[in-house]
Amino acid sequence: MSWTLMANPKKIIQALPVENIFVVGLGLIGGSFAKAVKKANPALHIIGFDRNPEEMETALRIGVIDEIAPSLESGAERAHVIMLSVPVKAMNPVLRAMRDHIADQTIITDVGSVKGTVIDAVADAFGFLPRCFVPGHPIAGSEKSGVISADADLFVKHKVIITPPHGVSSKAVNSVRKLWASTGAEVLAMSPQYHDQVLASTSHLPHLLAFSLVDTLAREDQSLDIFRYAAGGFRDFTRIAASDPTMWHDIFLTNTRAVMQSLEHFESGVQRLKDAILNQDSQEMLGIFTRAKAAREHFNRILDGTPYLKPMTTNNLEYHVKPGGSVQGSIRVPGDKSVSHRSIMLGALAKGITEVEGFLEGEDALSTLQAFRDMGVVIEGPYDGKVKIYGAGLHGLQAPPGPLYMGNSGTSMRLLCGLLAGQEFDVTLTGDESLSKRPMERVAKPLRDMGAVIETGEGGRPPIKIKGGQSLKGIHYDLPMASAQVKSCVLLAGLYADGQTSTTEPAPTRDHTERMLNGFGYPVKTEGPTASLQSGGSLTATKIDVPSDISSAAFFMVAASIAPNSDLTIRHVGMNPTRVGVINILKAMGANIELSNEKEVGGEPVADIRVRSAQLKGIHIPEDQVPLAIDEFPVLFIAAACAEGETVLTGAEELRVKESDRIQVMADGLIELGIDATPTPDGMIIKGGDMGSATVYSHGDHRIAMSFTVAGLRSKGEIVIKGAEHVATSFPGFVELANQVGINIEATEV
Repeated sequence: MSWTLMANPKKIIQALPVENIFVVGLGLIGGSFAKAVKKANPALHIIGFDRNPEEMETALRIGVIDEIAPSLESGAERAHVIMLSVPVKAMNPVLRAMRDHIADQTIITDVGSVKGTVIDAVADAFGFLPRCFVPGHPIAGSEKSGVISADADLFVKHKVIITPPHGVSSKAVNSVRKLWASTGAEVLAMSPQYHDQVLASTSHLPHLLAFSLVDTLAREDQSLDIFRYAAGGFRDFTRIAASDPTMWHDIFLTNTRAVMQSLEHFESGVQRLKDAILNQDSQEMLGIFTRAKAAREHFNRILDGTPYLKPMTTNNLEYHVKPGGSVQGSIRVPGDKSVSHRSIMLGALAKGITEVEGFLEGEDALSTLQAFRDMGVVIEGPYDGKVKIYGAGLHGLQAPPGPLYMGNSGTSMRLLCGLLAGQEFDVTLTGDESLSKRPMERVAKPLRDMGAVIETGEGGRPPIKIKGGQSLKGIHYDLPMASAQVKSCVLLAGLYADGQTSTTEPAPTRDHTERMLNGFGYPVKTEGPTASLQSGGSLTATKIDVPSDISSAAFFMVAASIAPNSDLTIRHVGMNPTRVGVINILKAMGANIELSNEKEVGGEPVADIRVRSAQLKGIHIPEDQVPLAIDEFPVLFIAAACAEGETVLTGAEELRVKESDRIQVMADGLIELGIDATPTPDGMIIKGGDMGSATVYSHGDHRIAMSFTVAGLRSKGEIVIKGAEHVATSFPGFVELANQVGINIEATEV
């Protein structure tokens, strides 16, 4: 039903300057709301009304409310905010009684579980939707009931969803948000329709199942023993069956359609599991269980405990780095992110079981892993860096249930575009705010040349929509810029294209994709700057030992180089020839770096790296080394700031379209620290000098945050780094490892 938003045309009463809150319905939720807002805002005056006189008297006696309203009408006349904490079916008659006594600027909100029905009830009562009506729903409760159980802390660290209709007063929305935030709740916003769909699956369906299970078992002959010996899981799940039966009766009657859709979807899932058990289908069962466990853990981590939408307010992480120190010890940094991504992708497309060790358990690589789980691939782990992938074969991927969320991972999105361009199903790729600003036409263009139907968002950025069922043809593609991601995307699409696919790059880039395809038994031919493959092959499962990430090791290489009296060994680091630019550049600057224990593991060369203090000198960085160190330049800029003389970087315009504009952001931070740094269109000029104390901003870029952490070893005062929460995307455990070797850093939530 469609309704018009407007102010109360009668305008009987002007909005009062005193903030009186009229709480209608003094049960557990209404009473807890009253106590919570009063605790946070003692100046508020809480007026209460309940159809049960005893509840009102109790609420007044125990201090939940300041005053009893003799009637709905009298309470409404004095209210600045009206909180409706009554059953959904009671909304309409309650509002009809109050409507002619409500000022046009009085804010109306509620706690109902089914927002579509609430909105219809409000609109029907008024004949229109008041512009100051802001529906809400706290995701909190208790087995206890009544105002005597009201708890001022009931909403702390719980979620409250507000569902303002389109066009509602922004002032009213902000007021309701602030009220709920004052209770300690995390406030989210979504459309009323989406709320009812989400809650049907995440709240209404579990309650329905709990009521049904308890009722079914209570009818059994041995019901007493069933409940007597019930394990913790049964008690935890069925606890919600102690909720108010009348309230849930109303919810299921008012949100019937969405609940039935969720129930039917659940029944089909149960049937799949039932069939798997009856058929002793071990892999199907394992797939269901691992996907469920991993999805729950992964999305909680990705969304920071927010299962619906991004919260209206978020906590940020900042680093406080004390000046000075030396770097000592022997460490192993996390696994190589590039290899970790590709191990999941190619393992999923292979025949057989691929076992991976050293997998990077950062959020970027986990985004790739989760995407393939969403496409039906059975994956065990990761457990301590170990992953087992039950390959589905080149043509075994299934349509995901919704968009594939890539978090902050540009590698995941760009490489998956190539793999997904040749699938039979449609798919959409999305990412977080940072990824949504990054250019994607660079992969979309060659894929379209191959016959893919692919659509990018505004400005050639995510989201990316790929139409399935297309016939791809092999092409030769001359890369306009050196990019391992574009090269890999085209080659991976070539697995599904007719004929030969080849790429030629203007400068050497990472060759992990070519090496790993060969490792999986799919031949890739490399001749100078050209890599090519022929369609029609297959991948065979293998074992992969992921080397430590040289990009992560780079922070500690620079740290040990610039800090006095340092001697650090970094073990089992990937030494792929297309990745060692950081070592070559540091050596050219005079760094004291030695390699030992060199060997090849799974087609990738590895070595231990020993780094000792050295007096670095400024250089003109050779342009042929730029693509080999493109991700390491933020920390190389710190090395340049500590070097004698001038360092000049050119040919690195790619740095401007990473997670941030790394040229400008690093220049800004270095200048704040007192360094002479001049950004140029394709690089930077840095004159070494003394660094002072400063607050710098990472702009959501993990490598920026870690680089300025290293700068603290040579600063004369504390460095505060804002926006360090994204470090976990590439380097989980960075703070702990940095402190272990001698960098004095403290992470603080703000």
